[in-house]
Amino acid sequence: MRNLKRQLLAGPYLLWMAGFILLPVVMILYYAFTTTSGHFTMLNITSISASIHLKSLLLSLKLALVCTIICLVLSYPLAMILNNMKLKRQGFIVFVFILPMWMNFMLRILAWKMLLSNNGVINTLLETLGLPALDILNTPSAVVFCMVYDFLPFMILPIYNAMSRIQKDILEAAKDLGAGNIIIFFKIIVPLTMSGVVSGIIMVFVPALTSFAISDLLGGGKVLLIGNVIEQAFMQEYNWNLGSGLSVVLMIFVIASMALMSSKGEEGGASVW
Repeated sequence: MRNLKRQLLAGPYLLWMAGFILLPVVMILYYAFTTTSGHFTMLNITSISASIHLKSLLLSLKLALVCTIICLVLSYPLAMILNNMKLKRQGFIVFVFILPMWMNFMLRILAWKMLLSNNGVINTLLETLGLPALDILNTPSAVVFCMVYDFLPFMILPIYNAMSRIQKDILEAAKDLGAGNIIIFFKIIVPLTMSGVVSGIIMVFVPALTSFAISDLLGGGKVLLIGNVIEQAFMQEYNWNLGSGLSVVLMIFVIASMALMSSKGEEGGASVW
């Protein structure tokens, strides 16, 4: 009887999953493998081989990879600094990193568009200091910059959580046995935080790969990612079949990257013990 009550409590969540996760996926799969007349076709899937679509996909993979690497390089030392801070300061600094996420995603992008514009605050300040102005708006650099700004907390927090779970006794025991800081870092800290690194990579790479709003606003139509192509297929061309086909291809890349990183994380965790 108790198990039945628990199952009933899960009912609303199952309905939510069915209506807002499973049903949209089924619809996307249906449109991806059919024509406008409802006949089966593979053209929507194979259209990814078209030059414009393939170029957009490769650019998306490139920018997502660059964004992920930058976030990882910035987040690991930041997480170590946070972990070594006193408890009161530690909580405040973590709050500072989370605070920008409370603002609307689109407002943050628009704010950076104004800041990076030719007559924006940053260029005005640089000109006042006698420094050359920045001209990165409507370029891939501006897109990567905003991606890093938006997704950096998703890399910091899992790495920080993994570091905070490392017991100080393990590090002290390693020092007592003669291990130096470099050995402790590579032999203890890195393996024990690999789960956080893998989680952070997935949480940054996936949204960066599927992003289209950042490139749309900061790219000025000059940076065309696969997300922009899909968005245009749905919203401008009203070609749901093509948009769904490209979405399925992108979904395959996302699932493959997540599976790869998860397997690497399991191997890294197994090698520690």
